[in-house]
Amino acid sequence: MKTVALTRYLPIDNPESLVDVELPRPAPGEHDLRVRVEAVSVNPVDTKVRAPKPQVEAQPKVLGYDAAGVVEAVGAEVQGFQPGDRVYYAGDVTRAGSNAEFQLVDARLAAAMPRSLDFAQAAALPLVAITAWELLFQRMPFDSEHGGKGKSLLVIAGAGGVGSIAIQLARRAGFTVIATASRPESMDWCHAMGAQYVVNHRDPLAPQLAALGFPQIDAALNLADTDHYWDTLGELLAPQGHVGLIVEPKGALKIGDPYKAKCIGIHWEMMFARSRFRTPDMTEQGRILARVAALVDVGELKSIQREALNPINAANLREAHRRLESGAGIGKLVLAGW
Repeated sequence: MKTVALTRYLPIDNPESLVDVELPRPAPGEHDLRVRVEAVSVNPVDTKVRAPKPQVEAQPKVLGYDAAGVVEAVGAEVQGFQPGDRVYYAGDVTRAGSNAEFQLVDARLAAAMPRSLDFAQAAALPLVAITAWELLFQRMPFDSEHGGKGKSLLVIAGAGGVGSIAIQLARRAGFTVIATASRPESMDWCHAMGAQYVVNHRDPLAPQLAALGFPQIDAALNLADTDHYWDTLGELLAPQGHVGLIVEPKGALKIGDPYKAKCIGIHWEMMFARSRFRTPDMTEQGRILARVAALVDVGELKSIQREALNPINAANLREAHRRLESGAGIGKLVLAGW
């Protein structure tokens, strides 16, 4: 089968950083779906795993942590899926990824893709939708239906992949959403996703929020730079507020005052935790994706695909990684077809 893989960890401008490789078609384990991959999208985890480092892989390593496709075979213990089903999922960072014609994924991590979307549009959603849902509604103490009523939420990096779906989920839950962006096109995108207000994260946040009538905020999602915004959010968050984080800090964080004085809840999200540690509730990710698909199909959520590069091959994936590493991306970039 066709795959895009690496054996060395190189800068993305090096043509050997991602290469086209033929590998055997995998056989499903007892809990696995074997999926014929029709579309994939790229995420920061792809570039972080691929980033330059000294080790060499003895066998080609396939990346890719978002996919939509068609079930081709099912394992002996799989329930609820059969060949021919159209599915979407983010998969498992400890297993071979989705940049392959055929991929094995634990059926508990997958769901039927939204009927109203094509494969490319569906592939843009799984990793970021799970991340945003788990962070807002499972790590942080907010109900997915009405948990934001009367509350304000600041979404730092609102035009990114997680920010784009987090804005939509938060608005649906009743939050007043203030997103951050810095360019006209990213500001427009945040408004299109549903943010009521957008402020410029290149300028001090507190004066901009105060001018909008928010001297304090009830909750914040820092989806960009944990260290840079740490002190600012400690001052901005209201007593008993909450902050959600997804980016590993570069240094030590001071978690005492004002966080301690205000009893601010600090919540980490890593969407691969359930699959990596084989937690008893792995099926929760399939459930989240099923709920997201239902909300898409009734028009309450929309795909966040903004760019596409076709087909899926090493040259296009190198370009996708390059664009992602530039930091100027909006929404999600997808690739479809072989």
